[in-house]
Amino acid sequence: MKERYKLMWLVIIFLGCYFIPWDAPLIRSSGLEAFMMLREYAREHVLTCLIPAFFIAGAISVFVSQASVLKYFGAKASKLLSYTVASISGTILAVCSCTVLPLFAGIYTRGAGIGPATAFLYSGPAINVLAISLTAKILGWKLGLARAVGAIVFSVITGLLMAFIFRKDDAARTTGKIYVPDSEDVGRTLFQDTVFVMTMVLILIFAAFAKPAMGSQGLWPLIYSMKWYITAGLLVALLVMLKAWFTIEETRNWVDSTWGFMKQIFPLLVIGVLAAGFLLGRPGHPALIPDHYVQSLLGGNSIWANLFASVAGALMYFATLTEVPILQGLIGAGMGQGPALALLLAGPALSLPNMLVIASVMGAKKTFVFCLIIVVMSTIAGMVYGVIVG
Repeated sequence: MKERYKLMWLVIIFLGCYFIPWDAPLIRSSGLEAFMMLREYAREHVLTCLIPAFFIAGAISVFVSQASVLKYFGAKASKLLSYTVASISGTILAVCSCTVLPLFAGIYTRGAGIGPATAFLYSGPAINVLAISLTAKILGWKLGLARAVGAIVFSVITGLLMAFIFRKDDAARTTGKIYVPDSEDVGRTLFQDTVFVMTMVLILIFAAFAKPAMGSQGLWPLIYSMKWYITAGLLVALLVMLKAWFTIEETRNWVDSTWGFMKQIFPLLVIGVLAAGFLLGRPGHPALIPDHYVQSLLGGNSIWANLFASVAGALMYFATLTEVPILQGLIGAGMGQGPALALLLAGPALSLPNMLVIASVMGAKKTFVFCLIIVVMSTIAGMVYGVIVG
């Protein structure tokens, strides 16, 4: 089957090279924009976001016991506990829709129920304290509050719906498809494993810490000015723990697991970023689909404007915090308040690149339902909000 997929991709690439009119100015500029977006992605997110996330996923897969994952995220775990932990995770991890993927893959493959896992998948990029505070500051407190409340509610509802729809699949995974490791003494305590993983989480947080707005004061600019010193200190602490607490074999298994996630996820991200750049371009840089077409469809508060905002947001790739200046420009061009919220709720949590990766982790059917739930709820929330503030 894998060889068939390889052949299919080779045929698609060949047909694209043969039939796409690359000499046309629009196609040529869109192709350039695709690679410009890929360059921007590589410079701003691979080293500081994705690489730490891959190592965290590898550590979860190798060092975190399956019993611990099932205790907090398993299909039979307490719903209050699992959905609370999943829904507040975004307040800790300021990650984008692509960076959260290795973490999602890590807990899902360790046996997490599809409900808590997809709640975590949505909440990671959606419930971001920095993004919500920036939204309130630049776009108004009403939109910031609506985004915060909507994101928390969405993560729980999405998880509950996914758990209900695919309850039979979850039951099958629980009864016979989960690998249970040997219960041998690894010479470490649960506290040590927790500290090790949390140190990598802190590295991810500080390495990806966003630059504050011009003129900002307080704790945020201070942390940003010290982010690399803090990250370097955490890396040193991580190396000390690795040498003191882990064997060479365990370290090798960790690296192998990390590489496995990278091979599965990274190529699909590259394909998705190229496709998004070719079709939609970067902010202020039009591509195959012109910006004015998007803006003309987002005015008012009709069901179609909110639906289009949700679908467009779901397909576009938003790096952490970049959705705010993008929306600022769209609102200035006539975008309605309802569609703005719809895009804020669908955009950061979904993108064309992460859809491809999610499908490789939990299958195309579950991915379609997950995306459909978010798009529908975002559309409804946008219409309701548009009526309230309109």
